Amino acid sequence: MKKYKLALIGTGYLSEIVANALKDGHLPKYELVGVLGRNPERAQDFAKRHNCKVCTNIQELMDLEPDFTAEAATPDAVKDYAETILKSKSHLVLLSKGAFADPSVYKKVRETAEENDRKVYITSGAVGGFDVLRTAALMSPIKAKMTSKKMPRALRNTEIYEESLEEITEPKEVFSGTAQEVIEIMPNGLNVAVATALASAGPANTEMSIYATPNFEGDEYKIEIEGKEVKTELNIYSRTSAIAGWSMVATLQNAVSPIVF
Repeated sequence: MKKYKLALIGTGYLSEIVANALKDGHLPKYELVGVLGRNPERAQDFAKRHNCKVCTNIQELMDLEPDFTAEAATPDAVKDYAETILKSKSHLVLLSKGAFADPSVYKKVRETAEENDRKVYITSGAVGGFDVLRTAALMSPIKAKMTSKKMPRALRNTEIYEESLEEITEPKEVFSGTAQEVIEIMPNGLNVAVATALASAGPANTEMSIYATPNFEGDEYKIEIEGKEVKTELNIYSRTSAIAGWSMVATLQNAVSPIVF
């Protein structure tokens, strides 16, 4: 059986899920060849545990000639590395879709993928239903709205956080705008908003609301799509961020499977 070379960008919790899924037999058509991370010691430890090469820069990672490179880092990593990865003839699997809130980044990555006959796979992360969203958008113009519930402490280190949120006793709306605007406020916390928008009405045309919710653990998203032909609501709750890592595993499975869901 042909083995596809897999490289990882990021050495955190989500990359651990992918690497362990490979060890546990969920990705039998892949072999992990290398990893790139910001923290040298953590990257060394990751590489040792998962029997792959630790790399100090993107070119060293690409020198391993991976067939697929999976990113589980930050939107900045996508902006910095996507073109190099695609020009190195590696397909790219993304978790940090927030980079694509910038239309110029999205356009450049898409053009680079086309020029090099490679694909960029956008994982579903903590949401789903991309097939329904894309189909509805093809059938007629649509309206798209997304609502997110988050615990107050998840909003810390953002401009919408206030200490008073720690004392609320009922949900409070802390943001109302577009998916494109929200990713500027929370570049690492709402990649799912951009992914949903890209699959439907676009980041600038997808309404977004965030509610700080007391005594709430995890993430909850409600997606509402309405067009001339189709109207749908999707509700997704995840207790932890593990769903994002497993969505990458599912994407990698689909990428090399003779039957694609």
